[in-house]
Amino acid sequence: MSGYVTGILAIYLINVIVAYAVFLPAASGTINLGISGFMAIGAYFSAYFNTRYGISTAITVPTAALISGAIGYVMAFPILRTRGVYLVLATFAFAEIVSGVFVNLDFVGGAAGYPVTDYLGLPAIATSAALVMVAVIYLLNTRFGLTMRAMHDDESVAALFGVNVRWAKIVAFAIGAAIGGLAGALYAHHYNYIDIAYFNAVLSIYVLLYVLIGGTQTPYGPLIGAAVFSLLPEMLRQSVQWRYVIFALIIIAVMAFRPEGILTRPLIDRLFAFRRRA
Repeated sequence: MSGYVTGILAIYLINVIVAYAVFLPAASGTINLGISGFMAIGAYFSAYFNTRYGISTAITVPTAALISGAIGYVMAFPILRTRGVYLVLATFAFAEIVSGVFVNLDFVGGAAGYPVTDYLGLPAIATSAALVMVAVIYLLNTRFGLTMRAMHDDESVAALFGVNVRWAKIVAFAIGAAIGGLAGALYAHHYNYIDIAYFNAVLSIYVLLYVLIGGTQTPYGPLIGAAVFSLLPEMLRQSVQWRYVIFALIIIAVMAFRPEGILTRPLIDRLFAFRRRA
């Protein structure tokens, strides 16, 4: 496999992981526009302890995910007290605060960036992406997953049936933050260099688009959404002059004809029913 293909697959799989980080809160009705902040926390934590103290990535990467999840759990309490556009702004503000903190920390390079010692290649990233996907699919088939589905369909009705809506949202937000930290740590060790400028608002918006385009009703949506934004532009690379025009037209067509996302629960049910009949 060429280095070019390996690099494209690696960034696609990292995008899949971070898409699941946004998917879980979105599936419970919460839009997290601050995922870049959790990615930065995971990236800098794993990079610093690996580079400064020589701790293995087998320890620093999962620990970075746990740290990001713990911070997400704490931050969920004040953030989820807001509603609507104020909730989106609160998550966005969190990411900006994280960016402002790291850009002023000289021991992790500040605005100049930070070199990372250990390298993680495609096999480690692919394994992590597969584990995250299996974990999310399993989670959505548990009682908690049914709770999230009910909240996504109608939060008020779910509350009337005894669902602790606030607690479910906090748990989904914290798990999403942990997955975001994992994606950030993998990014840091794959490119062996991190710059806080990468973890910006544009990144959070793109990841949110992965989820919205792919669909929030099924755990397979992030796979499709991340593929659309990671692989499709590379497939259109031969059309240099019209590449972004074609890509934009495809996105507009998807939004017009599939406003709930490319993959929805009814579509998945029809596909499985067709396979059973076949």
